[in-house]
Amino acid sequence: MTAGLWQNWVLPGIWTTIQLLVYSAALAGLVAFAVGIARTHRSRFVRFLAGLYTEIFRGTSALILMFWLFFVLPPLLGWQLVPVWAAVLALGLSYGAYGAEIVRGSLNSVAPAQREAGIALSFSPWQRMRLILLPQAVPEMIPPFCNLLVELLKGTALVSLLGVGDVSFAAYLVRLATQESAQIYTISLVIYFVIAFVITRSMKALEKRTKRNIGVAVIGGGAK
Repeated sequence: MTAGLWQNWVLPGIWTTIQLLVYSAALAGLVAFAVGIARTHRSRFVRFLAGLYTEIFRGTSALILMFWLFFVLPPLLGWQLVPVWAAVLALGLSYGAYGAEIVRGSLNSVAPAQREAGIALSFSPWQRMRLILLPQAVPEMIPPFCNLLVELLKGTALVSLLGVGDVSFAAYLVRLATQESAQIYTISLVIYFVIAFVITRSMKALEKRTKRNIGVAVIGGGAK
């Protein structure tokens, strides 16, 4: 593969994939915490709405949602989303629904005595969430969030079907230009693996740091 193909297609494709991952992960994180916390709300109506969102977006295809946002929504609203933002919205909303269940499960895993202590100290619900529940729940969220991030990375390949120049689309163009499938798709596999490896190592370091901050000793891959 020539230097020109690397410079014009592959390297820009890597950068586009990283951008998609960062933007989609940011949106998914916001959705996950907002909906996940709402799933633990005192109001049954709030819990119902949060649960409805989770069920809808977990039960629909991210690819079909991406097509819907790009092809169906514009005639309804009268304006067109660029492919990148249609992809970010579809991925962020879909993976945010999975993340919401991680947040909900982690919050519910905090010992009830901790909540009762916050009530005894006359903390407001938001103070209990911010000062007691989240500091203990966040370290437990990190391993499943790490898996979700890796899945999101692989999900960014769907944007190639909208013509967005990510790694997958760049590989397709290089294959057409060179007729060498084995080389470019092997390189693509390595690129995704390297990005995923950076994610997993970074999240593991973050997990250790957050657990140390709450006085949990981390030995090997687990906590003590």
